[in-house]
Parts: sequence; structure tokens; C-alpha cells
Amino acid sequence: MISDVDDTVIEDDLVARLRAGDPEALAAAYTRWSDLVHSLALRLLGNHHDAQDVTQQVFVSAWHSRHTLREDGGSLPGWLVTITRRRCADFYEGRTRAGRAQAALAHTASLTEPGHSDAVTEAVVVAHELAALGDPRATIIRLAVIDGHTHEDVAQHLNMPLGTVKSHLRRGLIQLRRRREEVTT
Repeated sequence: MISDVDDTVIEDDLVARLRAGDPEALAAAYTRWSDLVHSLALRLLGNHHDAQDVTQQVFVSAWHSRHTLREDGGSLPGWLVTITRRRCADFYEGRTRAGRAQAALAHTASLTEPGHSDAVTEAVVVAHELAALGDPRATIIRLAVIDGHTHEDVAQHLNMPLGTVKSHLRRGLIQLRRRREEVTT
């Protein structure tokens, strides 16, 4: 049986190795605490598939932000729990934002000819409005809102900083709303 002192030594070693950029330390942390992260994500999200996605995002985030992990502050599992809670909050925020954006796009699409608000017409109107935005905004909105990818996934897929993706998404949705308002007035 491993004692608490041995656990602390192992955890301190993992923290030091992780901070140094050792991928094996990340693998060891995943092996040791992925069940903790997954069970917390499952409890917060209520969906096994979403919890699996968040679990992967947590360890990717941990790797990318390993320089913020302090050897003298808190525990590694505590740090991972904090990241998990943030990723779950991001997940809910993205789901809410996507719902609002889809509702706005559907409303824009419904402003076409009366009696022709079927799915094909809506898709054409949305495609036209997105094309008018130009790239990269149209692509970012398509990936985040229509395809339902997270901001992090979009940033990684397009090889753009996360903040840039969020800015383009926000400004693009504002532009779509303004275009819709222009049509209605």
C-alpha cells in the first residue's frame, strides 16, 4: 500500500515533469486522474459523450497551460478539477450561444418570401448571409454555430488564436443581426 507521503512525492514529481514539458507526465496524470475528471464532467453535464469530450479538452488544456501549474500551490488533481469546471462552463456557454445564434439565423431565414420558409430556403438564406460576411468570419460561424464545434476546436482547426476566433464569432453574429434588422426595417 502506498502512503500519503509517497503519493505527495509522486504528485510533486509529476508536477515538476509536467511543467518541464514531459509528455509522459501528462500521460501519467491522465492515467491517474482521468476518471476523476470524467466523473465530475459527467455529473456537471449529465451526458457521457459530452463528458468524454470535456475530459479530453481538460488534458489538452492542462498541457497547453502547464506553465501556470505551481509546484507549491495546490494539488495536481485540484488543478485538474478547476480546469474541468471551467471547460464545463465553456461547454454550457457555447451551447447557449449556439442556440441563440441558430435562433437568430432561423429568424433571418424566415424573413424571406412568405410561405417559403422551408428548410431549403432557410439554408439558402443562411448560406447567402454567411457568404456576405466573407472569410474567416463565415467559416468560424459555420464551424461554431452550425456544426456545433467548441471555440477551442475551431481555433485549433483554423490554426488561429482562441481570442481571435471568439472576436470573429462575436463580430460576425453582430453583423448578421444588423443585416437582419436592416431587412426588417
